[in-house]
Amino acid sequence: MTAEALYAHLQSGATTVCRAWMVTRGDGMVLGFTDHDRDLTIDGVVCRADTGMTARALQQTTGLSVDNSEAVGALSDASVTEADLLAGRFDGGDVRAWLVNWVNPEDRVEQFRGSIGEIVRSGGSFKAELRGLSDALNRPQGFAYQPACSAVLGDGRCRFAPVQPGYYADRAVETVEDERLFIFSTFAGFDERWFDYGRFEVLSGAAKGLIGVIKSDRTEANGRRIDLWQSLGAEVVPGDMVRMIAGCDKAPTTCRTKFANFLNFRGFPHIPGED
Repeated sequence: MTAEALYAHLQSGATTVCRAWMVTRGDGMVLGFTDHDRDLTIDGVVCRADTGMTARALQQTTGLSVDNSEAVGALSDASVTEADLLAGRFDGGDVRAWLVNWVNPEDRVEQFRGSIGEIVRSGGSFKAELRGLSDALNRPQGFAYQPACSAVLGDGRCRFAPVQPGYYADRAVETVEDERLFIFSTFAGFDERWFDYGRFEVLSGAAKGLIGVIKSDRTEANGRRIDLWQSLGAEVVPGDMVRMIAGCDKAPTTCRTKFANFLNFRGFPHIPGED
């Protein structure tokens, strides 16, 4: 990639430039788009011209102001579908945008890098807010002193590996309602409420890659009932494989007895109370 060649081309007075951008979704899928009238290949990714996607003018400033722009387009089965937007597959996705010489796509300069913010759908089209890298500087930093643990189970601060025998279960879906309630006729080997506040991952089917948070795990007369806090946003049918990972309520006793991980507990259980 030679930005110098592109700058020399821009100074020639007769230019052949267009814009191209790539979106990396949360599930790892990479999609390429361009406003040129033919497809371009950048870093091995085909940026398609027939998607109806366009990007509005980019606002850039010096200093730490947030660069912002918008991507707009029509919902299409071939590129961005309404089902994918509803399922949240594009939420927080990484975005890169270039100014490209379409005669020689290697001559390009990166104009924007950031992530997808708010997405609005209406009338068969969508509008996605693009947030620059400096947007992260607007977020509160630091930790609060609190009795409960501030880490997320399995992250770099917790250091516990939840995908190990006794802490997760892979099951085929048996009964599902509203992509939120799952009932399994047999579920041996795990205590009731073992998966409360746990992670629910879809491993196959139309909702593959989507993740939910378990609200409650109860044993009832008709089997084990797993409730999620909200619907997954994509269809889940009997036979699809799902994975349930043990949950953590952030309490020190849970960290000590359930996970044997108290050395990595990230709370302050001995802080005096308000009384």
